[in-house]
Amino acid sequence: MTALTKSQDSVDQKPAIAAIATPVGEGGIAVIRVSGSDAFEKVASCFRGADLSDPNAAPSHTVHYGTLVTPAGELVDEVLVTLFRSPRSYTGENTAEISCHGGVLVTQKVLETILSAGVRAAEPGEFTQRAFLNGKLDLTQAEAVADLIHAKSLRAVNAAGQQLEGRLGEHIRRFRQQIIDATAMVELELDFIEEDVEFANKEQLRSLLVGVMGELDVLLDTYEAGRLVKDGVRTVIMGRPNAGKSTLLNTLTGSDRAIVTEIAGTTRDTIDVDWSYEGLLFRLIDTAGIRETDDRVEAEGVRRSKKAFEQADLVVYLKDLSQPTTADELQELARWRMDAKDTPFLLVGTKADLDMAIVSGSSSPRQEQRLHYDLIISAVSGENINPLKKLMKERALEHRDLDGGSLLVTSTRHRDALQKAREHVKQALEALDMGLTGDLLAIDLRAALHDLGTVTGEITNEDLLDSIFSRFCIGK
Repeated sequence: MTALTKSQDSVDQKPAIAAIATPVGEGGIAVIRVSGSDAFEKVASCFRGADLSDPNAAPSHTVHYGTLVTPAGELVDEVLVTLFRSPRSYTGENTAEISCHGGVLVTQKVLETILSAGVRAAEPGEFTQRAFLNGKLDLTQAEAVADLIHAKSLRAVNAAGQQLEGRLGEHIRRFRQQIIDATAMVELELDFIEEDVEFANKEQLRSLLVGVMGELDVLLDTYEAGRLVKDGVRTVIMGRPNAGKSTLLNTLTGSDRAIVTEIAGTTRDTIDVDWSYEGLLFRLIDTAGIRETDDRVEAEGVRRSKKAFEQADLVVYLKDLSQPTTADELQELARWRMDAKDTPFLLVGTKADLDMAIVSGSSSPRQEQRLHYDLIISAVSGENINPLKKLMKERALEHRDLDGGSLLVTSTRHRDALQKAREHVKQALEALDMGLTGDLLAIDLRAALHDLGTVTGEITNEDLLDSIFSRFCIGK
């Protein structure tokens, strides 16, 4: 892997780039960001204002009022230009932020004027990429910027905020330093192998590696909770046709996303809706009713329902209380429970406002007792909807610690790299216990260092950076 080094003491001299940094649309103010070694000069060439006549003399973190004009001298807008001199800026470069009126057309005109001065349009995430390459952020912090922008729940915002503060990077750098110390002991001993000098105390080395592996395990154990926080809890609402699945989805979200009729089989495809409850994002998936059918379209919907079930983090199975429970349905429900394995499974009785089957005795009491409902609700009257919400959250987070501000691993990329590093540390421990030579031990230690380095960006390549920063919007 080709390494790209970051600048820690000086900033690379790169030409200016520009982009609209605020959402496109009508608003009071819009901001156009310009960053690069010649950013001040490029902006000053389009700016008319007495206090920016010499941009190289202007102090950092100052605001300048004036007008922006085209090369032909045409007035574009009244603007405020804020200067951030290198390295005291987001990117580490000279950066100018132009605040203009927030209309769509005027904002675009301001950007076009800056581009006409010889500034290049920025690529998605290019400002943050420059911040990373200039040593202002490590790679975990850069990724946290994108996570913060895309966060759809308060818990996701908090998790991204912790990563942006550098908490994950601090852990990784501590692990790397411990492994560097271990590697140094092993490799120093290799240099003096002919003198039969022992620099690496085996018990001390073993204790160090066991400690690193234990800390990696603690961090890796947070991934499942972190994934739910970042991506949301994939919650599949399923059951037989006309069990009230679409009605429940609409009730939970307070919208009419799913069509509701008394006709069985109305829902023929999965419907995904994001719903946030007490800071946690749920990705609700309304599925087609499960039944045997000759209708090709409905059959495809049933197939997709089963696929959604296989990928679920939480299953909410609805049983229509107004219909009798048959022996076949009991067997079917038992199969779903078994197939769910470790996935939390809620059995919810619906249409409690009707409940005609139980009252009239059309279901066997023994059959009803065998169902063990987690909750009985009415999506129409609202009965027990709030308790259902709380129960969904409790089951989704069961055995997962999300309290106390604990650090979470939320990225699949980070998890994979940490798992690889752990495996190499484990192999190094095994080599140590087997009394293998130090050169074999050092191979695994260096591999662990490499894997941890890819998390924070000490070791990376252009393909990885392109993949990460392509997630960003233009202007960030």
